[in-house]
Amino acid sequence: MINSGNIGMPLHFGKMPKWLTERMGKMGSAVIESVAQNYGKSEVLSRFSNPNWFQALGAVMGMQWNSSGVTATVLGSLKRKINPMASELGIYILGGKGRYSWQAPNQIKRVSDKHGLKGDELVHSCQLTRRVDNNAVQDGYNLYQQYFILSDEGEWTAITQGMNTRNRRARRYHWHSPSVRSFVEDPHKGIVGMQNGKILNLADGQADFARKNIVSLTKERPKDVLDVYKGLSFPNRHEVKESDVNMTRLASVLNMAYNSEINNFEDLLMLKGVGPRTLKSLALVSEVIHGDPTRFDDPARFSFAVGGKDGRPHPVDTESYDETIELLQDAVEKAKMGDKEKSAALKRLHKATVKNEKSISPLSFFDDLLDFEWSHAEKNGGKTFLGDTVKGVTKAIMSIQNTTLYGSKKEKN
Repeated sequence: MINSGNIGMPLHFGKMPKWLTERMGKMGSAVIESVAQNYGKSEVLSRFSNPNWFQALGAVMGMQWNSSGVTATVLGSLKRKINPMASELGIYILGGKGRYSWQAPNQIKRVSDKHGLKGDELVHSCQLTRRVDNNAVQDGYNLYQQYFILSDEGEWTAITQGMNTRNRRARRYHWHSPSVRSFVEDPHKGIVGMQNGKILNLADGQADFARKNIVSLTKERPKDVLDVYKGLSFPNRHEVKESDVNMTRLASVLNMAYNSEINNFEDLLMLKGVGPRTLKSLALVSEVIHGDPTRFDDPARFSFAVGGKDGRPHPVDTESYDETIELLQDAVEKAKMGDKEKSAALKRLHKATVKNEKSISPLSFFDDLLDFEWSHAEKNGGKTFLGDTVKGVTKAIMSIQNTTLYGSKKEKN
C-alpha cells in the first residue's frame, strides 16, 4: 500500500451517463456487502482507507483507472445504495461533494443518536480531518469533497479530496480511526496526488519541530520543507499502457476466462458455463473482494473487468457488467440465507487465479488484447460516455483526448 503516494489524478471530462451510474451502484454495493460478509465491517473501512484498493474498486466499476472523478462517482453511487441498507449492514456513507460535505457533522449526530455512539467526539474527528487536510497540509490543493464512512460501532474512515484548478489535478487523503493516535502526527493511511512544487506537511511525524515553532515559521521562509510524497504516478493521459499493468496477473485472468483453465480446478466447476467475458470480470472483481492489499499497486489492470466510460482500455461491456452484477447479488443474497457456496466459489476463483500465475510466462499480447476488446465493443454495443460505440468513429474520437486536454507534448510514461 502507498502510505504517502504520488498518484497524480487528472481531471477527466465526460458526463456520467445514467446507464453507468446505476450499474456502478449495484456492482459497488455487492462488492461492499461481500467484503462485509466475508471479513466484517471493520475490513470494509480498512479497504476504503487503502488508496490503491479504492482506485481498483473504481476501475472494476467502470470509471477511468486514473481519474480524480473516481472519488465522487464511486462514493456517490455507493451512498445511494449502502445507506438505505445501513441498518442491516451497519455502515453509513456520510458527507459528499461540495455543499454536501458540510452536512457530515449533522449526519454523524443522527447516526450516533440512533446507535448510542459518542456523537460529539465523532463530529470533532470529522472536523479535525478536514482542518488537517486543508490547513496542516499546505500543498496548493483546496478541499471540495469530504466523506465520513461510519460503522454502527463507532469506527470510521475519512476520505477528503482537494483540487488544484491550475494544473487540473486532484489529491486525495485517506484516514482510518484505529490508526489515528494523533491528529497532528502521521494520522493518514494515505495521501495520494501529484506533487505540486514544495509541500509543507505539518501533520508529518518529522514535523514536530515545525509545529512547536510555527510562529517563527510564519516570519521567515523555512529552509527545509517537509516532503513525504513518493511512489506511483498516474500520468496525464487517458489510455492504459502495458507499463501500467502487471501482465502476469492479467494473463492469468485471461487464461482462466478464455483458455478453459477453470477446468483445472474442480471446485470451480459450478462457474462453468459462465461466459468468458463475465468470468474475466468476476475474476478481477473477486480479487477486489478477496485480494491481499499488496496486489493493488497496478489499479489499471482492474479496468479490464468491464472497460471504462471513456473507452479506456475499451468501451464498457454492459452485457458482462450486468451478468457480473447478477452473479454477485445472487451470491450475497444466498449467503444471507445461509447458502454460502456461490460466495465461496468467488473466493476460490481468486485463489485459483493467483495459483495459476505461477505457470504464466506472458508474451507481449497487450496491443492484441486492446484490438480484440475494441472489435468486440464495435460489434456488440459497447458503451462510452458518448453512448453506443460506433465502428471507427468512437475510437477515433477517443484517440484525440490526450491532445485536446493536455496539449501535444508527448507523454513520457
